[in-house]
Amino acid sequence: MKASEVRDTGYNRPFIEQRADPFICKAADQTYYFTASVPEYDRLVLRHAKTIEELRSAPEKEIWHKHEKGPQSEHIWAPELHYIFGGWYMYYSAGEVEDVWKIRPYVLKCESDNPMEGPWVEMGPMQPAKNDPFSMRAFSLDATIMEHKGVYYYIWAEKTGVGKQISNLYIAEMESANELKTAQVLLTTPDYDWERVDFWVNEGPAVIKHDGRIFLTFSASATGACYCMGLLSIDENADILDPAAWKKERYPILCTDLEKGIYGPGHNSFVKAEDDETELCVLHFRQYDEIEGNPLYDPNRHTMILKVHWNREGFPYFQYEKQ
Repeated sequence: MKASEVRDTGYNRPFIEQRADPFICKAADQTYYFTASVPEYDRLVLRHAKTIEELRSAPEKEIWHKHEKGPQSEHIWAPELHYIFGGWYMYYSAGEVEDVWKIRPYVLKCESDNPMEGPWVEMGPMQPAKNDPFSMRAFSLDATIMEHKGVYYYIWAEKTGVGKQISNLYIAEMESANELKTAQVLLTTPDYDWERVDFWVNEGPAVIKHDGRIFLTFSASATGACYCMGLLSIDENADILDPAAWKKERYPILCTDLEKGIYGPGHNSFVKAEDDETELCVLHFRQYDEIEGNPLYDPNRHTMILKVHWNREGFPYFQYEKQ
């Protein structure tokens, strides 16, 4: 299906148009913040509202703009807003005009208690642990933060190998908001056919906890209609940094649905609804699969929100719902 042939199925109506890699967080005052990648990949934006529904039309503010040259001057991707270590921080990835694929993770710090007012200050690239000579030396992106038992963990995607390279997911404990405490631990590499379409990719991690378990969703394959979501899980009392303690599901948990007109769902985040109990999955998708040129530069990845359901085994699953 081409962009000119998009049909409204009732299931494929965007929550917010042309916002990819969406992230919503709930603040201590029970209000919500929204950020995402913009099609131009040139800035970091933020919305604030009392309810999730109000984020649709909330005014959007640019809090930071890319540099003209050098680091952080191209491909501003996948921002996430977190309140950790006593302050607000924005985590994102960026490349360079001179080398557009020299993607690395960066950190901004808000010097006030109000992220919408700022000011925001650059902390530079995320720093690996002092005893880790490998992390974030190559193409690295899509960082998220997990808090567990008072400890913060940094989870990110990084490419390894030669040629087209393979994108894996890694985890490490954090020393501070912009430095890791431990060396990287490999969580998952693209093992299965659905993770190896066009590119071998695991990226876009997101964490949700339920009934004594921690679940980590991730996105796989290239960014077209083959893009889909996989799942890892671990017992909450296990050693988070033991890769053998994590279990990976054999099949994707969310993928393209031709009948409903939803293509390439992925790069999600999780947030609790206003009742502070219902879990919501915030992701992006397209309404068509025939993309001209590189899918990365097609602007029509839209934000969608799905309710998280739980099966008898206590695992999450997702159903497309009419909007």
